[in-house]
Amino acid sequence: MGGSLGLALKERQVCREVVGLVRRNEAIHQAQSLGVVDYAVTDPGVALRKADIVVLATPIRTLVRQLEELVDFYKPGAIITDMGSTKQEIVQAMAALPKEIQPVGSHPVCGKEQAGMAAAETTLFEDAAWILTPLERTAPEATQAVKAMAEAIGSKTYILAAEPHDRVLAAVSHLPYTLAAVLVLAAKSVAQDNPVVWDIAASGFRDTSRVAASDVTMMLDILLTNQQAVGQMITEARSQLDKFAQALAAGDEEALRALMEPAAEQRRLLFQ
Repeated sequence: MGGSLGLALKERQVCREVVGLVRRNEAIHQAQSLGVVDYAVTDPGVALRKADIVVLATPIRTLVRQLEELVDFYKPGAIITDMGSTKQEIVQAMAALPKEIQPVGSHPVCGKEQAGMAAAETTLFEDAAWILTPLERTAPEATQAVKAMAEAIGSKTYILAAEPHDRVLAAVSHLPYTLAAVLVLAAKSVAQDNPVVWDIAASGFRDTSRVAASDVTMMLDILLTNQQAVGQMITEARSQLDKFAQALAAGDEEALRALMEPAAEQRRLLFQ
């Protein structure tokens, strides 16, 4: 995600310079050779001292820790934003930043199953939703700066508070991942006796299970920093599955149709 942001910012000439802060020396060459930054360093003092906008693009629990660990390197007036898929823990950590720092929580709602800089894609953010979760202390100018950055690379921006953000994303992103993982595990149980299941799995299985291949470390951070909302959505999904199971066990065609038709209609409306 961070690499894709760098590519997009550079291609569209949105800012004067893109500087990458990486953990390992070998990542410096990779970042520069892929063109995702103008230059990269491992020293936060070099990367952050002059940065007008700092974008943290690490796994969420790492990101929360970095907000505090890097605090001495932010320049006064700097805007600190992020790309985390959950917001409540991040916004809480941002609230503890010094007053001269401008925090703006943000979440570009896009991504790929592949992780790492090599998977960076210039067009990743085009037509994607980008949700901003500014704090009460955040100056309007700081929110506008992050909004302008997102829109300059083709995203559609929305503003939500952290709690509704996490509840909404649990429904349309975090639960789908969980269900995709469950789908693969269920098929795997069949494969123990019938390994041919993998040979005949076709586009329906491919499409509904796609996000199960997402980076596990990233998804662990998402689930564990949004436990309540994801748990509530799993309970709702279980309730819907129970309705299907009961109607199917009873051979109740009308009950099944009453479940299936509204789902089909809503899906068609969303993705025509």
